[in-house]
Amino acid sequence: MALKYNRVLLKLSGEALGGSGNIFDFEQVSTAAKTIRQMKEKGAQIGIVVGAGNIWRGRQGPAACMDAVTADQMGMLGTVINCLCVADALRREGLDATVMSAVDMDRFCEPFNAMTARRYLAQGRVVLFAAGSGNPFFSTDTAVALRAVEMQADAILMAKNIDGVYSADPRLDPSAVLIPDITYAEALARGLKVMDAAAFAICAENKVPVVRVFGLDKPENLVKVIEGDPMGTFVHP
Repeated sequence: MALKYNRVLLKLSGEALGGSGNIFDFEQVSTAAKTIRQMKEKGAQIGIVVGAGNIWRGRQGPAACMDAVTADQMGMLGTVINCLCVADALRREGLDATVMSAVDMDRFCEPFNAMTARRYLAQGRVVLFAAGSGNPFFSTDTAVALRAVEMQADAILMAKNIDGVYSADPRLDPSAVLIPDITYAEALARGLKVMDAAAFAICAENKVPVVRVFGLDKPENLVKVIEGDPMGTFVHP
């Protein structure tokens, strides 16, 4: 079967790696790695950005009193730890996985270089993009949008704990309805929490073909989406 999206940027939340009060739930990490292997077996080229919510949420709770730059730097380091963990799980599944960091730390990761990363993807490696954009005040949403543009990706896959983009938070508003199709400009104007404003701006200005938002309650949804299943929401120029 021909894939609908050949080169994708996958956004994994840090929370997807943890559970039951632990930083890592290695069963969940292993399940994610097995699913990514299935995507590779279908022929997809895969880049991954991982959040750090299982380790650190800067500027929330007691951390709100911290200097924002320091808090964001700690978050960037959290994404490096998560990328190293996922890369290890992918290698145990027989995949060639490389971590590239936006912040130089040569003993742990390769420094990010767009041309090298594109070549790795074309060669069949899974590339994990760590340390966000390398700058404070930008989220991992912004990082995945930026890397998608640099990698010339066909789609951004945002697997979430709800099954798409809704008119309101369905956990708080029972009248919220699923929005199957929406433009970047419409989503931003309506204040829908798909990505942050900087990420929307990058996607809109650079005409990222599509952001697919769908539920990760069933890990196999990742495979179904790259094969063309219309589940969830299409966000596009």
